[in-house]
Amino acid sequence: MKGLVILGSTGSVGENTLDVAARHPGRFRIVGLAARANDESLFAQCLRYQPDIAALLDRAAALRLSKRLAAANSSTRVLAGPEALLTVAALPEAELVMAAIVGAAGLAPTLAAAAAGKQLLLANKEALVLAGKLLIDTARGAGCRILPIDSEHNAVFQCLPPGRARGGPPPGVTRILLTASGGPFLNMPREKFSSVTPEQAIAHPNWRMGRKISVDSATLMNKGLELIEACHLFGVGPDRVSIVIHPQSIVHSMVEFDDGSVLAQLSHPDMRVPIAHALGWPDRIGSGVQSLDLVQVAQLSFEAPDLKRFPCLGLAVAAARAGGTAPAVINAANEIAVAAFLERRLNFGDIAAVIDSVLQQHHVKPVRSLEDALTADAWARDRAGAALSTRMLAGA
Repeated sequence: MKGLVILGSTGSVGENTLDVAARHPGRFRIVGLAARANDESLFAQCLRYQPDIAALLDRAAALRLSKRLAAANSSTRVLAGPEALLTVAALPEAELVMAAIVGAAGLAPTLAAAAAGKQLLLANKEALVLAGKLLIDTARGAGCRILPIDSEHNAVFQCLPPGRARGGPPPGVTRILLTASGGPFLNMPREKFSSVTPEQAIAHPNWRMGRKISVDSATLMNKGLELIEACHLFGVGPDRVSIVIHPQSIVHSMVEFDDGSVLAQLSHPDMRVPIAHALGWPDRIGSGVQSLDLVQVAQLSFEAPDLKRFPCLGLAVAAARAGGTAPAVINAANEIAVAAFLERRLNFGDIAAVIDSVLQQHHVKPVRSLEDALTADAWARDRAGAALSTRMLAGA
């Protein structure tokens, strides 16, 4: 039985991980759960899965959780603060660590799990976007195997020959193709983007996701960040990663080989598929997802992305080519801009403009440490906030 830690257990990836693990009670034991501040959901998870340790980044939430668990006679120990996440990430009893804390807050515990030599199930985009080379080098030095959880990267992983994940694709790989649904505004006239509401933007046609990542899907920024991730995970440059619009979200990614072959991974758009693949790897285990009926699907279509419609994708590709701190900067600026849009302080069509203004001000530096990544992240957040203030004062 393998010990499992879930960082970000109260989010959608965390809940789906618990769902898959619960289907195999003789295979996994939940030894640690961690979240940012949702003590209500974490309390219910602790009662059901009885982890050894539960951790919350928010100290007040951790105190509430501790009192409720004590009243329920639970043996789960509660830890609080950033250091608590590092402790849970490196628990000796855990062989597998699911890294699914969203945002820069997930970077340090993800690095801690890698440094501890865990088998790292990586769902936290920011760890690779902010500090990809640092994470890959840390994992390689500690003997940590990274198994990607994003459906696109997991699909690429499945298409690559066995045994080549750590060192990148074999010489025969010519291109990686990441698919994108195109989001809810694929066919909306661009002149209507300024009137898009948060409710429209988070209504993804195929996937059930959180509010922020749903907006990223609508702008295609998520696909740009995934391109950056793919470069680090599979050891390729950005010119060997292509984005393909695939509205059905059935083909999750493809790998092209120099003999003309293209291998693809297909499944229903359900995160339990990549989660089950990574949890069971190198074996296959049940995910709870129904089998795919291609006759019922009937049609699979593909098209190139329109960078005029999706300027965020172009900005992310530019950051990938620049390297260093540029990806951290666009990620942070995007988080600030998306939050402003969700709070109705910024038009949907102006998200890219805020990100671009921050990127234009940035002088790229190498990322040699966690501090380098977090410094670039903080700088970009400050500049994005200033850009928002300027736009609001100008009535943009």
